[in-house]
Amino acid sequence: MKTLDVDRSDAEYRAWLKEAVRKVQADANRSADTHLLRFPLPEEWGVDLYLKDESTHPTGSLKHRLARSLFLYALCNGWIRPGCPVVEASSGSTAVSEAYFAKLIGVPFIAVMPRTTSCEKISLIEAQGGSCHLVDDTRTLYEVSARLAEESGGHYMDQFTYAERATDWRGNNNIAESIYAQLRLERHPVPTWIVATAGTGGTSATLARYVHYTQADTRICVADPENSCFFDGWVSGDPTVACERGSRIEGIGRPRMEPSFIPGAIDRMMKVPDAASIAAMRTLARVMGRKPGGSTGTGLWSAFKIISEMRAAGERGSVVTLICDPGDRYLDKYYADEWLVEQGIDIAPATAALEGFLATGEWTA
Repeated sequence: MKTLDVDRSDAEYRAWLKEAVRKVQADANRSADTHLLRFPLPEEWGVDLYLKDESTHPTGSLKHRLARSLFLYALCNGWIRPGCPVVEASSGSTAVSEAYFAKLIGVPFIAVMPRTTSCEKISLIEAQGGSCHLVDDTRTLYEVSARLAEESGGHYMDQFTYAERATDWRGNNNIAESIYAQLRLERHPVPTWIVATAGTGGTSATLARYVHYTQADTRICVADPENSCFFDGWVSGDPTVACERGSRIEGIGRPRMEPSFIPGAIDRMMKVPDAASIAAMRTLARVMGRKPGGSTGTGLWSAFKIISEMRAAGERGSVVTLICDPGDRYLDKYYADEWLVEQGIDIAPATAALEGFLATGEWTA
């Protein structure tokens, strides 16, 4: 009987692959965990609020974790090859982080992004040696990315499909495991709620799966901005829902239900107006002296609302949300009053509601 035998191993490629994986793992090994900050609320409220500060990663955002996982996943699957570009569809922060890892292993990187992406993010990508391909219609990001990868002989990373499967949600120092470890000595060590936002949906999937896997009594809420379909798709159970416009809150909100968004794992969703997101973002900057990005404000607004409900019900416990990225990437947008006027956004009512909540604990928004 004849044995069929095909050997496609390449010693030079295998040596390159081993070194690339080593470099990515070494980045994680020399990086400290991010801080879990406590937001100052009155002790007598009986509810504590924490913010997982993901802005302190080497590339400045929550997406550093995702990019590392995506690169390891693609490398170990044999999808990234020496000298061939990695292409990604992104609203900015994932592209910054992926450009970093592409440079680390020595491959070209192309970011396909909306033309409205902040100048600061474009500069950060280019500083890592990446190039930016800007598109006017955010709905074309996927097809343009796939086409560029095919034309260049590269790999389309496709974070929106692979985010939920590239991350080890059972543990391995993922964001969920880190949060629970850091809360261990707090007065309410098991959070009542964790509030996340969704771009790919990978973070909310990781958090929710870890909660269910560890059998923790924690519920997961996802806060969704304007011009995003996640809320409508979750409520209706329709995976085909879409919206015509792109989100003004960079990094979160999508025009379609992304494959990495896992609706069944989530307990609650909130639709947050952009004015509320920006007001909450600026409130955090004022109270804690840390300028976050707009997506942080989206999650923080929802966290405040949940805390008000817990107080009204006489419930004690802790709530966790995320500082997703730093505000210095958005000085010309969310921190610029001129931009707010151009967009027709009035944050005064939401700001007044937040000030009232922090003073009295009552929610009037």
